[in-house]
Amino acid sequence: MSVFNENYWTSRYQQGQTQWDAGAITTPLKTYFDQLEDRSLRILIPGGGSGWEAEYLHRQGFTQVYLLDLSAIPLQKFQERNPDFPAQHLLQADFFALEGQWDLIVEQTFFCALHPSQRPAYARQAARLLKPGGKLVGVLFNVPLNSEHPPFGGEEQEYRAYFEPHFSHVSISSCYNSIKPRAGREVWIRMVR
Repeated sequence: MSVFNENYWTSRYQQGQTQWDAGAITTPLKTYFDQLEDRSLRILIPGGGSGWEAEYLHRQGFTQVYLLDLSAIPLQKFQERNPDFPAQHLLQADFFALEGQWDLIVEQTFFCALHPSQRPAYARQAARLLKPGGKLVGVLFNVPLNSEHPPFGGEEQEYRAYFEPHFSHVSISSCYNSIKPRAGREVWIRMVR
């Protein structure tokens, strides 16, 4: 939906309306990243905002991490905080127009920021951007939330309908290690292309 465009998100950052920002990497993603061994995986974090996940991966020696956002503001702040992060890996772009191939796409509060009408296109685009055998992993809300503005919630059966046509394996399970404000309200997803 065009209302949730670059101007909308830039305005949210300018006004400090970033309630989705946990201020650090969240437990589910940290736990997942900590078991990854291949530091050369090509990783995309769309709608990455402040980039806590990208920062953590970078500090752990992952060399092919790409942080994408529609707004330049969080990318600039991320670069100031992480001056040794490759500037060419900071992508101010529209996820739906992005080209390239990744081994891993990380989902953390991007899907819930999209208008529900964009969800089928998200699933298609995520699958298109992944190499064969590539994975989409992360957390999604498992509760009804807002109907007029982000964050938009949802539930497992709805999510399966979006992803199953595009992925060979779709795993959705209760998230056992959510951060406290999201406890009991998230599912962990693992989709294999």
